[in-house]
Amino acid sequence: MPVPMPPDRFDELVGDALDLVPEQLAAAMDNVVVLVEARHPEEPDLLGLYEGVALTERTADYAGELPDRITIYRDAVLDVCEGEDDVVDEVAITVVHEIAHHFGISEERLHELGWG
Repeated sequence: MPVPMPPDRFDELVGDALDLVPEQLAAAMDNVVVLVEARHPEEPDLLGLYEGVALTERTADYAGELPDRITIYRDAVLDVCEGEDDVVDEVAITVVHEIAHHFGISEERLHELGWG
């Protein structure tokens, strides 16, 4: 049974998780937007997704691109949690995980670091 939570409260938790990103890293994030959607249409259990060109892969030709997207999937997160404290933790982990992809950190490396 998913944790009951109003969408605006979940959005607030995503904002809180973004506030936890160290200022130096937050300042280095470039051309990226963080969104919340209910669920990924093709992978309903997916908690978050980074779509874009990682900072480590951008070349001098990178200009005029639409922002990269980090999407946090509210319903999937609420499905895997047992209470609001779990939601707070899972949102923070998922946000950090997707931001790490923006910085070019692979899925494998994130698992090695305990952020998988």
